[in-house]
Amino acid sequence: MRFLDVYFFRLFALLMTSVVIAAVLGCKDDVGSAPAPPPIPQVEVVTAIARTVPDEPEFIGQAEASRPVEIRPQVTGILKAVLFSEGREVKKGTKLYQIDPVPFEATYKSAQARIAEAEARLVQAKQDLARVKPLLVEQAVSQKDVDDAVAEDLAAKAGLQRAQADVIKAKFDFDNTTIVAPITGLIERSRYYEGRLVSAQTDLLTIIHRIHPMYVVVNVPETFLLKRRQDAIAVGLQHPGLTQLKGTVILADGSTYPHEGVLDFTDVGLRTETGSRRARFVVPNPDGMLLPGQFVSVRFKGTVKDHALLVPQRAVQQGPQGPIVFIVGEDDKVEIRPVKASSWQDQQWIIESGVRSGERVIVSGFHTVTPGAPVRPIPAAESKDNGKPNNGTSVGMTDPASDTKPEALKDSQ
Repeated sequence: MRFLDVYFFRLFALLMTSVVIAAVLGCKDDVGSAPAPPPIPQVEVVTAIARTVPDEPEFIGQAEASRPVEIRPQVTGILKAVLFSEGREVKKGTKLYQIDPVPFEATYKSAQARIAEAEARLVQAKQDLARVKPLLVEQAVSQKDVDDAVAEDLAAKAGLQRAQADVIKAKFDFDNTTIVAPITGLIERSRYYEGRLVSAQTDLLTIIHRIHPMYVVVNVPETFLLKRRQDAIAVGLQHPGLTQLKGTVILADGSTYPHEGVLDFTDVGLRTETGSRRARFVVPNPDGMLLPGQFVSVRFKGTVKDHALLVPQRAVQQGPQGPIVFIVGEDDKVEIRPVKASSWQDQQWIIESGVRSGERVIVSGFHTVTPGAPVRPIPAAESKDNGKPNNGTSVGMTDPASDTKPEALKDSQ
């Protein structure tokens, strides 16, 4: 009996020890599970600084021949020969077509014969007049005879002038049976070939395009023109004048054309069908790289914008109502600002409203910030995104028809 008491006493003591140990461990777990205050997130920021930057809007343009010349016959006749290679370059004065010259040569020689005939008649009329004038003094002839001689002399002179005019016209027609290139350029295919009757001033035989220099024509929207006038007053836009503007041509593959163009013409008004104003650049084309009808982009150069605020492209986010940026205030708390980002310059957005010079803009760590919550800002590392813009590679205002803006802002602009 004593043995059982000792056994149960030891079992009870072991159970109580286990309960005490479990209670102690449970208390320790309760103390360790208390929430610790979260660390203040660290974000990279850049300071928005006003700068003078080139304002270089970019628009879609189309290349045109500087001189498209239509080749039409000056005389009506049978086409005897086509003397050029289609689609090639022809030099000024190159023979292009030959119209059958035989009837025109005959007309020319006949006109020359009529000149000789008219000259003979004039000589005779002068001699007759010279004979009758002295006889009138002696009253050997009547006044009517003298008047007839004078009239014949005048008629002979008029006949000679008419014959000379006929020779000029006949020579013109004869010479124009051979059609030559009036300019140097690329020639299209021929619309007519040997044996075809062609009509003077009516049938279009072919077209020659002068491609050096070339024209590049762009259409500037009315909305851009109106905003341009507002910017000239509001943000200190400095414009050198239309005749001083130049244009950089960007090809379809993104490469830059090696020759700059010069603006030489703008329409006096807007085109009613498009609501835009046409502008034309003259672009050297010595190598024939540009072709008529080719689509390119033209970046206007020469205008600068004062006091422009630039922030890196990655700092501008797309919010529910449009583009936004995250600002770190003086108390290091985050603030969301809606902005108007109109154009971009070397991976940076030009901010027209929403950010003031000297404010700190967050460029990384967006997922860790909450509006109104404190952050620990550190300067962002210098990079191509937040360094000073390279004026030579700026993009500037994007044409509403183009697709060069970052995806985040395409819907908001």
